[in-house]
Amino acid sequence: MDDTPAIAAKEPVRIDVEAGKTYFWCRCGLSKSQPFCDGAHKGTSFTPLKYDATSDRPVFFCQCKHTKTEPLCDGSHKNL
Repeated sequence: MDDTPAIAAKEPVRIDVEAGKTYFWCRCGLSKSQPFCDGAHKGTSFTPLKYDATSDRPVFFCQCKHTKTEPLCDGSHKNL
């Protein structure tokens, strides 16, 4: 299996996270529930990344899956 994630979208998605809630960010790009994991990575080398929200705030999750600051967007999509 290829170790390159699928590009779900070339822009981040804003999610208003809730303090104390855990989110599982999709690393493979195959999830139909972007930016979150739906188990589509099964059979690949990818696993989701656990993100624990520490405060109520907007977060810009990466959807291109090439960010260096997982799971948050770092602008890497601009170079794809």
